[in-house]
Amino acid sequence: MSQAELRGIPRVDRVAGHPSLEEARRTLGTDAVTSLVRRAIGEARERAREGAAIPSVDDVAARVAELAGKMLRARARSVINATGVVLHTNLGRAPLGARAVEAVAASAGRYTSIEIDLDTGRRGRRGAFAEDALAELTGAEAALVVNNNAAAVLLMLSSLAAGRPVVVSRGELVEIGGGFRVPEVMERSGARLVEVGTTNRTRPSDYARALDAHPDAAAILRVHQGNFRQVGFVERPDHRELSALARERGVMLLEDLGGGALVDLEKLGLSEPTVAASVAAGSDVVCFSTDKVLGGPQGGAIVGRSALVARCRRDPLARALRLGRLPLVALEATLSAYLEGDLDAVPALAAMRAPLDALEARARRWCDALSDRGIAASLVELSGAVGGGACAEDPLPSWGVAIEGDPSLIAERLRKGAPPVLPRVQSGRVLLDARTVLPGEDEPLLDAVTRAVSR
Repeated sequence: MSQAELRGIPRVDRVAGHPSLEEARRTLGTDAVTSLVRRAIGEARERAREGAAIPSVDDVAARVAELAGKMLRARARSVINATGVVLHTNLGRAPLGARAVEAVAASAGRYTSIEIDLDTGRRGRRGAFAEDALAELTGAEAALVVNNNAAAVLLMLSSLAAGRPVVVSRGELVEIGGGFRVPEVMERSGARLVEVGTTNRTRPSDYARALDAHPDAAAILRVHQGNFRQVGFVERPDHRELSALARERGVMLLEDLGGGALVDLEKLGLSEPTVAASVAAGSDVVCFSTDKVLGGPQGGAIVGRSALVARCRRDPLARALRLGRLPLVALEATLSAYLEGDLDAVPALAAMRAPLDALEARARRWCDALSDRGIAASLVELSGAVGGGACAEDPLPSWGVAIEGDPSLIAERLRKGAPPVLPRVQSGRVLLDARTVLPGEDEPLLDAVTRAVSR
């Protein structure tokens, strides 16, 4: 196509002022819309050079509207989680409880005494309440909060073991979501990885031989197998036995626990170790997430012996990895609920603890309501999961409803609705799990299903 013909492509100003883009200009701003216009015109020019027809102003404006819609949909939005996965990593893991939400709202638009001692008027320890609460709840001597568990592990190894060997079982060289691999984090921290045992069996004698071969070793690192489970011909040293070996050899026992459970979940049939149990078993330092089983905002924690936690606090990395103001306020409110014993104020714990008969009754109400609206739905028993790299392979029995119709079409309409609903598609059916739909979301869920099916 000739240059003269290419000049027939609509100008930027004509498209940017198109009436159909008024909403886009309001929500994204004129400059952003103009950038999208230039992108759409560039695309049109390339297609025209390949033989496509010259688009009209309306055609280019329609493409800009499509790009603007895609940009807006990329923003984080509140969704209804009907997947049955309590700690859904793609949905932000643990939802905050009312206490945490109110605390964040009260702090967000105001100055906050986050790093000042109001008694003395002098600079105070950032995160003092959260760290003291974590120490109290876990039985540790001291605690430090950072912005996630990967940061906690990196800071722990960098502060306590840089340049020295750290012994890890081959069965614990895990990778979690997002490509977080223990060997790579150790390399970045400056610690030197020493692998022992085999993928499925590691004995205390394996650690002992490695420590004999590396007299300058700093620590044994124990990594919780949170997102997978080994069964069959497997062996792993008892925690206390490993702790005794570390003390005997004069090295630290460090632990990446991951989930951060502060209460025992065994009564629920969930096999997630508590932080307090790790501390009591002899781990010198334990790292974990605050937005997994703990049920708080995104963050990480380092708890353990005060002298070791103090070394982590003094490391220059600690400043770079510190927890932000609003997550810290939310964490304080969440930990207050634990201190008071109000576990149902933590939504993730409330969801895990919800009794089956209550879930069945809730799902039955959904079925009846949908039937009244002319929508075919059936009551079904389901099996969900804790998720978030915790309680691997532990089923979480539940109840929900199955929606009749084209599953891929209904699921797409639910995802793209307002509010978006994330269902589970399984065995050719759309399933809505009652365990993970938060209190107060029943009517919005039923309205969303009605719109998705009725269309």
